[in-house]
Amino acid sequence: MIVAQQKPLEEIRQMVRGFRRLLVLGCGTCTTVCFAGGEKEVGLLSTSLRSVLGQEIEIEEAVVQRQCEWEFLDQVGEAVGRAEAVLSLGCGVGVQGIGERYPGVVALPGLNTAFMGLTEAPGIWGERCMACGDCLLHRTGGICPVARCAKSLLNGPCGGVQDGHCEISVDNPCAWVLIYDRLTQQGRVEQLEEIIPARDWKASHSGGPRRIVRPDLRDMVGEEV
Repeated sequence: MIVAQQKPLEEIRQMVRGFRRLLVLGCGTCTTVCFAGGEKEVGLLSTSLRSVLGQEIEIEEAVVQRQCEWEFLDQVGEAVGRAEAVLSLGCGVGVQGIGERYPGVVALPGLNTAFMGLTEAPGIWGERCMACGDCLLHRTGGICPVARCAKSLLNGPCGGVQDGHCEISVDNPCAWVLIYDRLTQQGRVEQLEEIIPARDWKASHSGGPRRIVRPDLRDMVGEEV
């Protein structure tokens, strides 16, 4: 899931100051799961803003299932129409989705989008994927060295690993030690004998927004690719 955290209240207060009508819009998927943008968080933030801004602003609250799909954003069209600005408690994609669907309203980010990760324990989320566009998890025992190695090394650990921990932070296990242990457990340690070619970052990050088009799905709805 996409993991995010709320911006400081003072930063949000400065961001929304000057608007008379504000919609605080949560997202019912990723940011709800990481307790940053669900119904509860929308209510708490709205209450805090009313407390610090008083009569300066009229605040409406709503949550959609996903801010990254038009069909869900369309459900709050009337509420958006009443607002001068929308404070999104979704990820950065959600903020941009609101801006594209409703270009006449100001879309504001209430969260800082951090990374794609999983829940390691209650209240703890860890990064697991950088969406590099060239997945090699089949070679590394399901552990991503691009995201989990501080240097994104592709062919083993650096010389700074100590007692299985990263030299950047002793709180982080070395990704390549994790990979070695996992492949050993699976009886596939010979996978490490295969040299992974240098990543073509230009191909996966071409200097512009990436896009995926599925002609088969487009054909199902009768639209040209």
